[in-house]
Amino acid sequence: MKIAIVGAGISGLSAAYRLQQLDSNFNSGSGSGSDLTIDIFDRRNRVGGVLETINRDDYEIELSADNFISTIPWGLQLCKELGLSDNLVQTNSEHRRTYVVRRNRLHLLPDGFLMMAPTKLFPMATTPILSIFGKLRAGLELFIPSRRDDIDESMSNFVRRRLGREVFERLVEPLVSGVYAADMDKLSVLATLPRFREMERDHGSLIWAMKKQLAANRVANLAEQSGARYSFFVTLKGGLCTICESIESKLRSGSVKLGESVEAISLRKDGKWILKTEKSKKSKIDEGRENSETEIIYDAVILACSAYEAGKLLKDDLQDISLRLSSIEHEGTAIVTFVFNSDQIKQRINGMGFVVPKKEKSVILAGSFSNLKYPHRAPAGKQVIRIFAGGARNPLMAEMDDSELEPILLKELRRIIKIEGEPLFSVTAHWPRTMPQYYVGHRDLVREIEQLVQSQVLLAIAGNAFHGIGIPNCIKSGFDAAEKIHKELATVYKN
Repeated sequence: MKIAIVGAGISGLSAAYRLQQLDSNFNSGSGSGSDLTIDIFDRRNRVGGVLETINRDDYEIELSADNFISTIPWGLQLCKELGLSDNLVQTNSEHRRTYVVRRNRLHLLPDGFLMMAPTKLFPMATTPILSIFGKLRAGLELFIPSRRDDIDESMSNFVRRRLGREVFERLVEPLVSGVYAADMDKLSVLATLPRFREMERDHGSLIWAMKKQLAANRVANLAEQSGARYSFFVTLKGGLCTICESIESKLRSGSVKLGESVEAISLRKDGKWILKTEKSKKSKIDEGRENSETEIIYDAVILACSAYEAGKLLKDDLQDISLRLSSIEHEGTAIVTFVFNSDQIKQRINGMGFVVPKKEKSVILAGSFSNLKYPHRAPAGKQVIRIFAGGARNPLMAEMDDSELEPILLKELRRIIKIEGEPLFSVTAHWPRTMPQYYVGHRDLVREIEQLVQSQVLLAIAGNAFHGIGIPNCIKSGFDAAEKIHKELATVYKN
């Protein structure tokens, strides 16, 4: 039996890894596996998708995500299975603070403010980020009537309703934009941060709910006697790409087909899938591009590419699924990494990064002090600053030419941070149409897609467009897709 996986990012590789595990377990624990062939196709010439790391001299530069959340289990679990636990690195405890830009100056995010609500009142009352009126309005959240229904609403509507316009514009909007690069008037609360709606429903107030949760967490931490303790975010020495490279090394030889794209998929009457693939290679004569096309028959398919690519592949035979997948909009970002000597930075920085409110009218979404966050990423005496641009605020920046983009972002960075001289070097990465937008109604849309896919035997989907954009969520989506396909193949095999 043959399975095709479209996409060799973390979702597709996780699906392949889990399929191989299930196949060995299915065959009486012999470890030899069955006659199951898994082919993973990707148009890129490397595994990892958007996860990419540059190791240059003593620098470790991540070109997209630079860590993953540790409170969602699948990332840590997979690292343990792959033997990577010893390479896990926690954020530097000396710099676990975030700045917010106001009038071109860095101000520390109020201590205890977690994405959308405070756990401590005094830091909120004294922060220079908010006016006295903004603080008073935030305090009134304790008395605002709560909504008890499950109707979705936008991020901007929810936060303005609970905490007021100023908290939204100065704190929540930049923090959430730094993660989702989205339009806050369209971004769904239920699809991104549903626990805050649950807090409102269950406790009537976000502030009261956060204080109760903080107290409960303290008790839980005191009760915990053993096991590894990690910071909220972790990364890997050697780069996050090592997760993907490690999975690739554990797959059966020849499984990963790099530089080979899937151009079309069709479903035969007998339930088998025909994949039309195109492999590009360099010509020895003119160094141009020669393409070779192949049609291959598979028993099952897992689509671990972007939602719009998956929709395009299914448009001929599964239009209901195709239309819904294609309706998930995507934004893009550009990430520019600037490297300086530490003495070029003429102000004290005691944080891991900063976010920039839309109200500041800046071209920068956020910035990260990479080597303060994780010291192993740069030699002593150097400062690495990653700048994020694009998203729904400035969509054209995701594909702007480096020679135009880098000077714009550097000039804007100098308005926020006192920097002397030019960067030692810079690295720019472009990620157009890689960030799915979880708009209002996203959960219902995903539910419809999954019901349609579930009814289609030997087809599964995985990726960041459905239940979370982070690495652990992508891993889980790959595992779920693998388990669906393996269960259905087992049924066919028995029959």
